[in-house]
Amino acid sequence: MLPPPGGTGTGVKMHQVDAHAATSGDASAHASPPPRIGLWLVGARGSVATTAVLGLAAIAQGHATATGCVTAGEQFAGAPLPDFGSFVVGGHDVIDASMELRAQTLVDGRMIPHHLLESTRSALAAADAEVRPGYTSMHVAGAAAESQQAAAERLAGDILDFQRRHDLQRVVMVDLASTEAVPDTAPEFFDADLLRASLKDPDRAVLPPSSVMAYAAILAGVSYACFTPSAGMNLPVLMDLATERGIPVAGQDGKTGQTWLRTVLGPAFAARGLSVLSWAGTNLLGGGDGATLADPVAVRSKLSSKTRGLKAITGSDVTPLHIDNVPDLGDIKVAWDHVHAEGFLGSRLTLQTTWSAYDSMLAAPMVLDLARLLSLAAEAGSRGPVAELGFFFKDPWGSDRHDFAAQADELVRWVDEAAQRVGAALSHS
Repeated sequence: MLPPPGGTGTGVKMHQVDAHAATSGDASAHASPPPRIGLWLVGARGSVATTAVLGLAAIAQGHATATGCVTAGEQFAGAPLPDFGSFVVGGHDVIDASMELRAQTLVDGRMIPHHLLESTRSALAAADAEVRPGYTSMHVAGAAAESQQAAAERLAGDILDFQRRHDLQRVVMVDLASTEAVPDTAPEFFDADLLRASLKDPDRAVLPPSSVMAYAAILAGVSYACFTPSAGMNLPVLMDLATERGIPVAGQDGKTGQTWLRTVLGPAFAARGLSVLSWAGTNLLGGGDGATLADPVAVRSKLSSKTRGLKAITGSDVTPLHIDNVPDLGDIKVAWDHVHAEGFLGSRLTLQTTWSAYDSMLAAPMVLDLARLLSLAAEAGSRGPVAELGFFFKDPWGSDRHDFAAQADELVRWVDEAAQRVGAALSHS
């Protein structure tokens, strides 16, 4: 049996070491090094996770800058965020192909420069050695199958073992796994006693795999972010458990490209007093995401998260969106938008945009930002959904705000407040 979760806001307090003092001869040069933080990736051998791990190593080793990482900005320079070099990476996955092999395919696709792969191979190998077998719906296959309770305890045990072996102050889990279908609602989603009873039955699979992983995060007492539109922690019973146990969580579905641009442009129409009549869009993408979202069942959760914010911002219900799998695009995502609006005296105007980028290159720095910010949230004693981290998501937990500029202001204010809470705690320790 696992030890009871202790929450993520406890443990050794975070210290900042002055780089100048570390190279000088005074007593401050002997200050203890910053604590190490675990980054546990679900879907650890996928393109986004591999890009994040490679990028983390490249930044920490000085081979690349942190361009694209919001937390590397000047507005966060004084915040007690963990250094990029303080992270130790592990994770779960259901595939055997290594991170190094995945990175090579990204190099071959001209997304990642070859020299960065060469300089980070050892870091990729070290992270890949910490990847453990994950969980899928295939684990439920009759009376001899692993119950979901046993699966969650196994998964949580992997995380706790990782934390102990590497002497980590805390661990942050980020779910980067493939998009799931929206689960049918069930009474267990609202009642902890019903959930616990059902999880012990090996013939039942009441939780989708992403929610089994989220439950494992609760059992292990680690901070959690859902970067996908899958259910994950976004079930009332799991949200309540996370809040009760002092675990900060954030989600849902990373706002990387098209939706980010929409939440920048959408408020501008309202600010100018223009009425959006319709906002149509198309996504073209290949790779694993393209194949997954070609499934009409799995794509429903993605379409819902991509349009919900736009409807809230514009007030228009005419927001059709299509996602098409184009395998030869690989990791490149292309998005088109057509906006039709009404102006003064009923005049009509249109705006058309085209967006094209390597999707993993957009997502990976956000994963690193979330790891740093959720570590700060845990240090500051945040519990349950951290609404201000909605800045990173299409469908933010704990907030109905989608305006990107407003979200950016909220994030800066929250980091400042969290930093003050950490400082106050340190001054009293």
